Amino acid sequence: MSAPLHLALDWADWLNLFGHFLLMSLMSVGGAISTSSEMHRFLVEQHHWLTQEQFNQSIALAQAAPGPNVLFVALMGWHVGMNAGSTAAALFGVLVTMVGIMTPSTIITYTAARWGHRNRDLRAVRAFKQGMAPIVIALLLSTAWIMASSAGAGAAAAAGAPIASAVLANWPLWLTAIVSGLIIWRTRIHLLWLLAAGAVLGALGLI
Repeated sequence: MSAPLHLALDWADWLNLFGHFLLMSLMSVGGAISTSSEMHRFLVEQHHWLTQEQFNQSIALAQAAPGPNVLFVALMGWHVGMNAGSTAAALFGVLVTMVGIMTPSTIITYTAARWGHRNRDLRAVRAFKQGMAPIVIALLLSTAWIMASSAGAGAAAAAGAPIASAVLANWPLWLTAIVSGLIIWRTRIHLLWLLAAGAVLGALGLI
């Protein structure tokens, strides 16, 4: 487990956080979750404002909880603020990240949806929609890769071992992810049952 972070953020840092989430909002084709790999690079790898555990927990909690999945962005902002040392900073972090990720994409989505509906029969519009599907899938797969391999990769980097060997050592995680995907795809079992099963397996130390 990563050591707790103690940040000293100034207004330039908060502005940098806000500006980067504005840019990621413009990239969020398929939803904010599709940009989580870039969020990981920015928050965990580059600035070290979040630990790997906080990043993973933000996404996992938002996916499991009722409500929009974009709440994981609010949780990331909360963790950044708490790492800066206060609940007030955490609430400010929620405001900064959510306004940043929501404003450009909401305006663009509303405008593009109206235009696309009016021109839905154009060949270029149909081709654009079909072409975006594999891009969104690739972005989601990159997020899955980061979350599934993060713990083993971090330990391997600290020990100087090859990352590939650490990823292979976490085969229960990969097996659980593959089986869960197949169950969701081929059956009508509700996702919450899979989340509950994953929680039990994790509590037992099996994954």
